[in-house]
Amino acid sequence: MDISVLQTYLHVVEEGSFAAAARRMSISKSQCSKYISDLEKSLGVRLLSRTTRSVKPSTAGADYYLKVKDILASLSNANEAVRSLSSSPSGKLRLATPVGYMMAVLRPHMLRFMEEFPDVQLDAVLEDRVSDPSMDGMDAAISIGWLADSSLVARHLHDICVFVVATPDYLERHGTPVQPADLVQHQCLHFSNLRGSSTWPFRDGEETIHQKIHPVFSTNNIDLIRAAALDGRGIALLPDHSVRADLEAGTLVRVLRAHALPPLPVHLVYPTRRHISAALRAFIDFTARMDWADAAAHS
Repeated sequence: MDISVLQTYLHVVEEGSFAAAARRMSISKSQCSKYISDLEKSLGVRLLSRTTRSVKPSTAGADYYLKVKDILASLSNANEAVRSLSSSPSGKLRLATPVGYMMAVLRPHMLRFMEEFPDVQLDAVLEDRVSDPSMDGMDAAISIGWLADSSLVARHLHDICVFVVATPDYLERHGTPVQPADLVQHQCLHFSNLRGSSTWPFRDGEETIHQKIHPVFSTNNIDLIRAAALDGRGIALLPDHSVRADLEAGTLVRVLRAHALPPLPVHLVYPTRRHISAALRAFIDFTARMDWADAAAHS
């Protein structure tokens, strides 16, 4: 059986869409549909349940997906084990990373990685939702914030300072909070990927307290939070790399400066595997050599 047919099936299940799977395979949607139709015909069983809005695996299809995924992973590991003997790593590397972080911090280093490893086919997927590489068809992901317990391997890269900020105009109209508890009286702009339900973390000695807030706006996109803050819509908790220029220009100012916020850790996460691909190994080693202080300075 053609491996591309099986890869297409995996992509359809992971994406929940023939069109998205076709894009990942660089084939037409009609060719993608034909692959799946021929596969179901050869197996004599319906693998997918199709509706006008989504495509989901049947019971048999879900079991088949897991078996095929393991088989293709073993084949990929075998291929990469051989490729790793080469002095020049090659192969595809699919990396998920937050949009703002990529553009402000990681971008110049990704360009350097591409120059250093020209045979690695880098596919950077920019998204602000929390990504699980093992479920999203990624090789690895950049995760910002405190990690939930999982079976993923997590490699700490660096930490990001975060600030509570607002426009001078907003503070003039609504007053300046002095204590974290004062935030309950303010319009807060909340980054929904933070762990904790509508709370912001502050240091209290050796402990971290989670101050309850009442968001007037929540989103998983840092740029939208920043835009709302600049428009005077409320107080926001934002990473240093997204507001540095605004603080220098005075369009945003820091509040609650006397109350330290714990830095946000940045991790590279990837599924636990016996064999790591040569491309991913090259990227892991590359991040270990990066000067993260320099990366922050250029954000």
